[in-house]
Amino acid sequence: MSARTAIIIGGGPAGLTAALELLERTDITPVVYEASDALGGISRTINYKGNRMDIGGHRFFSKSDRVMTWWQKIMPLQGAEDGATGPTEITYQRKTRSVMLPTNGPHPDATDDVMLIRRRLSRIYYLRKFFDYPISLNAETIRNLGPVRIVKIGASYVLARVRPIKDEKSLEDFFINRFGKELYKTFFKDYTEKVWGVPCKEIGADWGAQRIKGLSVGSALMHAAKKPFQRASSISQKDTETSLIEQFMYPKLGPGQMWEIVADRIRAEGGHVHLRHRVVSITNEGDRITSATICNEETGQEEVVTGDYFFSTMPINELLQSFTGEVPADVKHVSDNLPYRDFITVGVLAKRLALPDGEGPTNIVPDNWIYIQESDVKIGRLQIFNNWSPYLVADPNTVWMGLEYFCYEGDELWSMADDAFFDFAVAELDKIGIIDRKDVLDGTVVRVKKTYPAYFGVFKDFDKVREYTDRFPNLFLLGRNGMHRYNNADHSMLTAMTAVDNIVNGQTDKANIWSVNTESDYHEAKQEQEQQA
Repeated sequence: MSARTAIIIGGGPAGLTAALELLERTDITPVVYEASDALGGISRTINYKGNRMDIGGHRFFSKSDRVMTWWQKIMPLQGAEDGATGPTEITYQRKTRSVMLPTNGPHPDATDDVMLIRRRLSRIYYLRKFFDYPISLNAETIRNLGPVRIVKIGASYVLARVRPIKDEKSLEDFFINRFGKELYKTFFKDYTEKVWGVPCKEIGADWGAQRIKGLSVGSALMHAAKKPFQRASSISQKDTETSLIEQFMYPKLGPGQMWEIVADRIRAEGGHVHLRHRVVSITNEGDRITSATICNEETGQEEVVTGDYFFSTMPINELLQSFTGEVPADVKHVSDNLPYRDFITVGVLAKRLALPDGEGPTNIVPDNWIYIQESDVKIGRLQIFNNWSPYLVADPNTVWMGLEYFCYEGDELWSMADDAFFDFAVAELDKIGIIDRKDVLDGTVVRVKKTYPAYFGVFKDFDKVREYTDRFPNLFLLGRNGMHRYNNADHSMLTAMTAVDNIVNGQTDKANIWSVNTESDYHEAKQEQEQQA
């Protein structure tokens, strides 16, 4: 074992990426402690009677060549795209290779440890009809909405372009400036408030700037105009807004498969990964973290572990509550009250769908996600796992779905018993015409705490927490919960890679880690504005 050790709290994408990067680029031995009994964080895969669930849905696509190459180093690309039969060229870091894309179904030479290429299709379900996502002004949209709504949407969009809100203070301002008030009220307001549980006017514009800043009516129309001239089989989409990508890579057996393979590699290269090991306390001496007390949940025994570096992906409020030293009162107030949105997925196995435009004996539609905009139900989004990977479904003659609900821990939805919640969810799908409840075969309920760090309440004072934690040069906060940033998995991985970069380069300023969670062009534009100020 090397003379230096890194204690890594959390076995999700950020923590496991950090561990493997340390092994491959330094002499530091990583020791990963994961509190749960599974790897991957919210990117884990739940196996229910052979049917696999992807919690939240994880498209393996990134504008970062570094991440795309890293993924393929772990799981090579096999390729499986409905209807694609010819070769495609996939370019990463100027290296091009030809890959054959088989028709749908198991490939005769396929192994389990591969990535598939999947077609991306998500739609909005509103007024018991399907609309494109992102919304597009095509004939179907006009027919579904009707002439009166279309005129209102067009007029309000023009008004927003002519007289935009100059000082975007809220997410509502952000949406109206890009889509107009009428389109915002039709397709963004209700769904967003269903997700976050608060009015859009109470959510900071930061959320939109981070998650959907490149999406607008103009970008959607431009994408639609260019689409006929693009090669449908290419996975290289760096000039495409993330919400508009056409294809993505996906582990054959779900996202958790990626992180299980990474953990195996970490162990093989001399690192350590421990499941069901929870952080009890963290000790600091001056401005350095020196040790952590870890509880083995299986035996109940506690152990004090020392390290030269500490990487934390645990929620910030839990991290600072575990500090044995005194945390400044203003910092503690912010961290203790940071808002989160929790998440429930209901897995529903059915014989078939009840939608009028489905195909085949299961009457399945081709969507990965369906965004439920109907105001008379609480379901926010629906996944069809068959379309993420056919290997997620034990019986291809069934439809395996994930019904997504957004809630707060302890509220009415969260507190409902599993059997009651399952019946409630099935009744909602039946009510809006997606299934007939008599076709339901089986199902399960999965609850996930702190899935979505939220951008309201005390979050406006988050800089106090950042400044305090940054004072410890050997402590690195990574990933979605570790940084209280609504990161995608690739952003979480990049925070880990950047932290290791800093260690290798002897850099103590952590600003580059905190900047990872935005699209690169947005971040560069913000830096330019700050330099000119």
